[in-house]
Amino acid sequence: MTSIQKLIAVLAELKSAFVGKDEIIDLLGISLVAKENAFLLGPPGTAKSAIVRALSDKIEGGNNFEYLLTRFTEPNEIFGPFDIRKLKEGELVTNIQGMMPEASMVFLDEIFNANSAILNSLLMALNEKIFRRGKETYKLPALMFVGASNVLPEDEALNALLDRFLVRIQCDYVEPDLLHEVLLAGRELEKRGKGQGALVSIEDVKILQTECKEVDLSGIREQYVNIVHNLRNTGIKVSDRRAVKLQNLIAASALVCGRDKAVTSDMWVLKYIWDTEEQIEVLEGIINAIIEKDEGHDRPHPQAMFNKVPDAEEVLKDINELSKKWGDENLTYDERNIIKDKLRYLQSRCDWIKNGEKKQYIHKEIETLWQKILQTV
Repeated sequence: MTSIQKLIAVLAELKSAFVGKDEIIDLLGISLVAKENAFLLGPPGTAKSAIVRALSDKIEGGNNFEYLLTRFTEPNEIFGPFDIRKLKEGELVTNIQGMMPEASMVFLDEIFNANSAILNSLLMALNEKIFRRGKETYKLPALMFVGASNVLPEDEALNALLDRFLVRIQCDYVEPDLLHEVLLAGRELEKRGKGQGALVSIEDVKILQTECKEVDLSGIREQYVNIVHNLRNTGIKVSDRRAVKLQNLIAASALVCGRDKAVTSDMWVLKYIWDTEEQIEVLEGIINAIIEKDEGHDRPHPQAMFNKVPDAEEVLKDINELSKKWGDENLTYDERNIIKDKLRYLQSRCDWIKNGEKKQYIHKEIETLWQKILQTV
């Protein structure tokens, strides 16, 4: 089997074990190939830790490091303590055995509990894959860092930490209809031992990370530049640094699909670069509208073609809520722009409603709200 075939087999096995989590697993696979960090946001019990742990166990030949951060976590707990024997000789040497500096896969749970004592070291590790302490400098072998939290950061200092995770994935409980399958799959997962089933080696992952850099992006670069400008105009921050790194995700999508050239549909990954939960729907609307116009290229990524059919009643409910919010005289300029962006998103989603009568009615409601907005402006 080729390296990409091994990874696809691993991802397929994880999807069968974690029912309803295909999106999360595919995005972790893309992040691994792109050698970019991923962040999971969601309440306890949504299998965030279990999925990352299962993926780590499927990578042969490396060490995994997993840690639950608290406000009192010290640098020694993450990077390793000073070597006592060397310390007696007057040398400051870190004992990194079994710690993050020698791990191939790193998972940091509740990462926004990071305190100032470890924050700077974490930022450097996440961004540059380097750990420095005194005269020591370690080049970290991590294939990917994954962070997780129940909430987004409120402290400005911690926003820099979120910025180090290129991919942001929202995790939620599975649909009620899938609960029966979840229970069965969960039992099977508990029976299965570590290191069984499909596996991919560290060497395979490194080969894929190298091949990812060779994927041809010339065919979509102009379109990508336009998207970046569009997102910036919408109020979604895409720095030059992030714009450069996001190309790795697009290339990874193409590689996972068995292509050496990126196509329009590979830009589905751009739906996962939000800073706030309010931006999630806005990004979906913008990116879905673009990839739906793809000219039918072969082998698109499954997630690119996945577009949930909207519930007409839910869409109408959202429109009514936006209409009520618009009536608030105390809305700020940014809040008014968010309402406009959400309305554009709902307008694009309306096209997917199958019932023609309901679709027509909702379109009228959307048009009424737009008229209301234009009159206010």
